[in-house]
Amino acid sequence: MQAARPNPTQAVPIDKVIHDKPIIKVPGCPPIPTVMTAVLAQFLTFGTIPDLDKHGRPLAFFGNTIHDRCYRRPFYEQGKFADTFDDEGAKAGWCLYKLGCKGPITYNACATVKWNSGTSFPIESGHPCLGCSEPRFWDAGGFYNALSVPLGDPADVLLAAGVAGAGPSMGAVFGVLPARRASRLDPVAALAGR
Repeated sequence: MQAARPNPTQAVPIDKVIHDKPIIKVPGCPPIPTVMTAVLAQFLTFGTIPDLDKHGRPLAFFGNTIHDRCYRRPFYEQGKFADTFDDEGAKAGWCLYKLGCKGPITYNACATVKWNSGTSFPIESGHPCLGCSEPRFWDAGGFYNALSVPLGDPADVLLAAGVAGAGPSMGAVFGVLPARRASRLDPVAALAGR
């Protein structure tokens, strides 16, 4: 976040400074303690680092979007969206996509691991996902603006565009691939619920 525009200090991610060691990124605002613990447990137990995604994040926790695991997703599929934070849709727990939810393009385990010892996560408290685990989320065009231009991988583009048939199918395909690589003895995968 220190590198947000206008970035007067010229801050950069750690992987732009350290090049001779593996970097495991556990982003979030703040990062989920369970994720950090799982990464450390795997390294201390097996002497290995977990499988990582293209951004250097542990796949077991960052292999699915918030949208993939969101309990409000059935409302998304039905086209039921809250238009304001206090309308009847919001009170009924409808999807927060129109209120700027970045869940369809955000990879993290918030919806499954949750915060405060598994108590809740922002969407559960009525706030849209801000996408805090994605690179440069702070400059992505406004926290409360609905996704109008899909970003990311093909599965994300379909989900963000709201393609009801193809989006979930692609999300399911991309979501299953990392899970099949996780070992049953892998503490990162075990804590991620895989």
